[in-house]
Amino acid sequence: MSDYFDLIYEYRWMFAKGILLTLGVSALSTLMGVVLGMVGALARLANAEKSAWPLRALTWLLRTVSGVYLWVFRGTPLFVQLFVWAYVWFPAFVHPDGGWILSGEEAKIFRQNYGPFLIGVLALGTNSGAYITEIFRAGIQSIDRGQMEAARSLGLSYGQAMRYIIVPQAVRRMLPPLGNEFITLLKDSSLVSTVALAELMSVYNAISGRFYIYKEPAYTVALLYLAMTSCLTILFAWLEKRYGGRRR
Repeated sequence: MSDYFDLIYEYRWMFAKGILLTLGVSALSTLMGVVLGMVGALARLANAEKSAWPLRALTWLLRTVSGVYLWVFRGTPLFVQLFVWAYVWFPAFVHPDGGWILSGEEAKIFRQNYGPFLIGVLALGTNSGAYITEIFRAGIQSIDRGQMEAARSLGLSYGQAMRYIIVPQAVRRMLPPLGNEFITLLKDSSLVSTVALAELMSVYNAISGRFYIYKEPAYTVALLYLAMTSCLTILFAWLEKRYGGRRR
């Protein structure tokens, strides 16, 4: 056992770097997922039946794009999406041999330094955004329709009513499912090790591959993930208690 603790001490900086990378990927993916979720939910709820035909056409297009986005990203495994981002979509934009955004030596350096991290954020963020879209949509639809009608009767536009009346109330009701989604995303970040990002699971692979021990490193990584998810659970429990509008 003392030998194992010595081993953990030897790899302490790799564990620290792995924790920071895991938290960084999860935080940026969460932010991306929230933005995509809000946009997707508003697109799904857009209604312009009584408007001019250009606006109706635009609304139909937004709802269609949002529906296809949900269909694809909720209907395929995250593991597969991660590989598609890593070996199909990302190389199309950043590749030494003619990437759409970066090419040549700059693309090679960018891929080596930032590629795995960016791929992880994009894969986790787009996947999470599909689920958060439905969370936002359900939360907004749970608000009584009379509140929107009352806000419009007071002279507020649709956008102002959503911003000041509907969405703030909906967010309070969405805190529990959002907390669950963020905890799931933090755990799913372990899949990013498959595209060579040096997060926690990569540390486990490094130790087990070098010393041929598997049980103790797995327990260590599991305990670190448990500690991070426990902190998130406590945070969302506090947010729900403070802003959830619990009724007595």
